[in-house]
Amino acid sequence: MEDLEALIGLNMIPTLKPICFKRLLDYFNKPSYIFKASVKELENILDRETAQKIVSFKEEEIKKEIDLIKKYKLKIITLKDKNYPLNLKDISDPPIVLYVRGEIKQEDIFSIAIVGSRQASFYGLECSYRFAFSLAELGITVVSGMARGIDTQAHRGALKAKGRTIAVMGSGFSFIYPKENTALVDEITSQGAVLTEFPCSTEPFAFNFPRRNRIISGLSLGVLVVEAGRKSGALITANFALEQNREVFCIPGRFDSPNSLGTHQLIKEGAKLVCGIEDILEELNINSFKRDEG
Repeated sequence: MEDLEALIGLNMIPTLKPICFKRLLDYFNKPSYIFKASVKELENILDRETAQKIVSFKEEEIKKEIDLIKKYKLKIITLKDKNYPLNLKDISDPPIVLYVRGEIKQEDIFSIAIVGSRQASFYGLECSYRFAFSLAELGITVVSGMARGIDTQAHRGALKAKGRTIAVMGSGFSFIYPKENTALVDEITSQGAVLTEFPCSTEPFAFNFPRRNRIISGLSLGVLVVEAGRKSGALITANFALEQNREVFCIPGRFDSPNSLGTHQLIKEGAKLVCGIEDILEELNINSFKRDEG
């Protein structure tokens, strides 16, 4: 078994968390050695259930997965590859394997995530689109989760500006979610990338999305929350951003709007209130980064 095949296979074991995945690689040195280990050896790092799943894993499953990877014309990027996203490599639990359609570029280090409610107001949708357009027009990559509402408008705004955008899915490529964004995947791929850490046949289960959210924030220098209710998934992304030492920005909404309760709470807790992209650029000093690069 080749090391890349081993990494793909290990990534298909749902109970193997990224942190434990990394510990396994550090302990066994080569990914292929992990599949040769006994349950007892694996239990030095893992719980018994996960160890048994690795030992009983069938190599035929990897071959099926590779067939799907070819079918969907995907690239596999691993944590040790040179083109692995630099910002994402910096977090405590980066995905070991990424499935990618499109291109990840060095310039994507200058990325801002835009997240918010699926049931967004017209105001929220307009803000998401306009901020994404303006950021992308300046050469900043817009990252989001391709969900309905704020996410979709963020991608569309970046595409309209002919800029780069990256979508992070909470499912595998066999299950584009939501289905109405299937065509959007092709548009994003032409000007950026669609990626996921989940194997191709992973369905969009609700518990996948918090895990997905750490990648959205991890890819970015900061997270802009446009609209978020009190229990919005965007707040999970904001919390990941804080844990990852990213900046959190918020667009204020109506004081009596349920969609703004979470956003306003973040502002109370110290997130930066923004009224234009200048507030984001100034806080992150992105112009200086660009001068340093050029």
